[in-house]
Amino acid sequence: MSNPDAPPPVRKIIHVDMDAFFASVEQRDNPELRGKPVAVGGSSKRGVVAAASYEARAFGVRSAMPSITAQRQCPDLIFVKPRFEAYRAVSRQIRDIFARHTDLIQPLSLDEAYLDVTNDKQGIGSAVKIAKAIRAAIRAETGLTASAGVSYNKFIAKLASDQNKPDGLCVILPEQGAEFVAGLPVRRFHGVGPRTAEKMAKLGVHTGADLAQKDEAWLAHYFGSWGSYLHKAARGIDDRPVNANSVRKSLGGELTYFDDKRSEDELREALDEIIDIVWDRIERYQAKGKTLVLKARYSDFRTITRSRTVPHILADRAEFTQLGHALLDQILPAEMGIRLLGLTLSSLVDESGSPDTGSGQQRFAFDAIED
Repeated sequence: MSNPDAPPPVRKIIHVDMDAFFASVEQRDNPELRGKPVAVGGSSKRGVVAAASYEARAFGVRSAMPSITAQRQCPDLIFVKPRFEAYRAVSRQIRDIFARHTDLIQPLSLDEAYLDVTNDKQGIGSAVKIAKAIRAAIRAETGLTASAGVSYNKFIAKLASDQNKPDGLCVILPEQGAEFVAGLPVRRFHGVGPRTAEKMAKLGVHTGADLAQKDEAWLAHYFGSWGSYLHKAARGIDDRPVNANSVRKSLGGELTYFDDKRSEDELREALDEIIDIVWDRIERYQAKGKTLVLKARYSDFRTITRSRTVPHILADRAEFTQLGHALLDQILPAEMGIRLLGLTLSSLVDESGSPDTGSGQQRFAFDAIED
């Protein structure tokens, strides 16, 4: 007879993350690109890097970086137009490999996912052996490499998958979790962006160990409702289950600028850059929605939004662009100056056209971009 007071069994969680996925697919399919710095994205003045090979990353090229900046940092950078159908096809292959071991799969994007293998289909019993088998199958069946993190919760498994990239495996046991987190910079924590890390640094918090010294009340004071998450994370605690039915409610992106933008021309150019970023995300995640939201933050930090809902799915980039500029029209002229601009596709629907009912949200915020 089971004991209702017994602690729940320790989960066996794997986070699998493909290595430079888009760029690696391009290098696999075109031998002339192998060993060379490759950026997937547009090479125009207003283009944005969607993904970069490790050869390009050595020069500081990163996703979401303006193409003109990437070219400046790596003069020999080779730009390749995205082929999302090819990436989706490989992603389906990878998902099939995951499904051989568990049905508890929570995709985060085309190239990464959480797997709960506490009760694995093949009865292997070892999360480490399963992670090795998955990585070997991915290499054999797709010709690509993946890194994996194995641990007892999602937070640490995701951190671990990034620890030995590329083509690496990192295992963090329950008794090692708190010590592992303590030694990491807070910037590595999922959800801690550049601005939050900067705020933490001003408060004297640089590492997980620094964060663990703060009580929950202090964290709530400075970080609001997020303080509870940070309090647990700093101690290696994460009770979130792998949710195989997780869905997004929205998807978008925003940019913060060093210099406030005031003229209509520069704001429209800035919006076009964000449209490039967000539409790339929409195609990558195959998102379907009916509501577009424009976000603007003025130089005095006052933030406003404007939105419009259409009766059909926004599946056409031209209409998406037109609607985004129509929303921008509503806040022009911007004499005070705008320091942040963003677009979000919301009211997402599933394949049948029904509204998604999950609580997931995907938003991408990027470092400030110089003109």
